[in-house]
Amino acid sequence: MLQEHAPQAHAAGHAEHIPWLVEQANNLFGHAAFSISSTVMPPIYQLLGSHWPGEGMSYDQYVAAGNLALPTHVVMFFFVVIIAVFVLTFLRRQLSVESPSNRQQGLEVGVEGIRGLLVELVGPDGAKHFPIVATFGTLILLSNLTGMLPDMVAPTANFNVTLALALTSFIYYNYIGIKENGLLGHLKHFAGPVPMIAVMMFPIEIVSNLARILSLSLRLFGNIYGEEQATGTISTLVPWIVPIFMYPLGLLTSVLQTFIFMMLSMIYLGEVSHHDDSSHGELAEAH
Repeated sequence: MLQEHAPQAHAAGHAEHIPWLVEQANNLFGHAAFSISSTVMPPIYQLLGSHWPGEGMSYDQYVAAGNLALPTHVVMFFFVVIIAVFVLTFLRRQLSVESPSNRQQGLEVGVEGIRGLLVELVGPDGAKHFPIVATFGTLILLSNLTGMLPDMVAPTANFNVTLALALTSFIYYNYIGIKENGLLGHLKHFAGPVPMIAVMMFPIEIVSNLARILSLSLRLFGNIYGEEQATGTISTLVPWIVPIFMYPLGLLTSVLQTFIFMMLSMIYLGEVSHHDDSSHGELAEAH
């Protein structure tokens, strides 16, 4: 996990603004988080050939060095999860078969839209993947929109978060491929449809498959981080009126990047579920 620096580290050049919510979370849970991290993180860093920054330090020394026991992106992501659970629980309690509200009808349109895409891109049984795809959509959209709130930061503007989301998608669709086709059948998919060039295609397809992790994570991170930086810079230079016009752009970016992540995840699921349908492969390659 990339370390984050608190406002105290001005001498080191790390004077980034820390949201109030992050400060409060560290005040409440910082000691406990540091205690867990001091046990878990050093062995992980050693495996990566590095050293955890807090190794050999007390909590006070760690904070004095300008570090946060609970980094901003971690707090922000937990905040998004809590909001998602609260909103979905509230909406679920408001559901009615006899007299659906406008809110419910709008929600149903979104649900049916995702189900329709799953059936179209994955196949007749594609709707069974709705929970994972809808979870991606909910968390990513709320994460993106969080950055538009005062004194808040979008979790998806941090590469750690987008990488975790991309890895989850990668592991899931490969798991489905192995579950539905068997390990050998899934590996055969990477050999391509032409036996004569299978030896050459296999390593290329493996590398291409692994590259999707970076593709998914960097696309989401780059767009949200770039939008936040652009909005912040413009707000600093022209603090009145002009920043208001950046909000429609931020909203468009948030929705579009959520849709792209969900769409690509569905396309990858379609590839491993229907090897005989070349259209899925061609569509995925286009991205």
